[in-house]
Amino acid sequence: MTERHGDADGHERRRTTGGPGEPPPDAGPDALRRAWDELVATARRTVADGLVVGTSGNVSVRVGDTVLVTPTGVPYDRLAPDDIVGVGLDGGQVLGTLRPTSELPMHLAVYRATPARAIVHTHAPHATAVSLLVPELPLVHYMAAAMGGPVRVAPYAAYGTPELAENTLRALTGRTACLLRNHGTLAHGASLDQAYDRTAQLEWMCRVWLLASSVPGLTPALLSPEQLTEAGERLRGYGQQT
Repeated sequence: MTERHGDADGHERRRTTGGPGEPPPDAGPDALRRAWDELVATARRTVADGLVVGTSGNVSVRVGDTVLVTPTGVPYDRLAPDDIVGVGLDGGQVLGTLRPTSELPMHLAVYRATPARAIVHTHAPHATAVSLLVPELPLVHYMAAAMGGPVRVAPYAAYGTPELAENTLRALTGRTACLLRNHGTLAHGASLDQAYDRTAQLEWMCRVWLLASSVPGLTPALLSPEQLTEAGERLRGYGQQT
């Protein structure tokens, strides 16, 4: 069959796919299976690490023009290999029978507008608390540089709406993570591991700020923009170079 799919620049193009439940030709079954297994493991990790409760939050990964995403309302510990859910960049379902997460518009908006290959969305408690208090997370730690700079808070909008997707994109301008007011977090990366690491770092920084700002009579010391820029330059050479 032929389907319409949007490119990152918003233009549509046509491509041919298999029948219902069959992977598109640019995403082979082995690659999709490996990506789904990694997605499920990442989703379960968000629960184990206390970043989501129940079926809140969602995870996705892009394989070619197919976006694998957690289904709506299904506990992550119940997901099996046959529960794979995949959509095209236009939102049309191309894999599986379970319905995708209700936050699909937000995920697809990020994939269309950024180089993201994976997204982790959580309801992390400390990050959500910070989203109620400030328009951006104060510069309490240099790891903000790993997310492109001060982490902004996207204005509140009802979950699953185009408005929330638009607010999220604005907050992500020049960033790889943001807070969602009265809601949670979203981080993206080149892989599920990177998106998850940014999520965990963001939650940790929010916790640090809440702890420091709760001490009576004292004001947390913050980094300057110049110090953050220096940290960002140093972080680019961090780790094992290949």
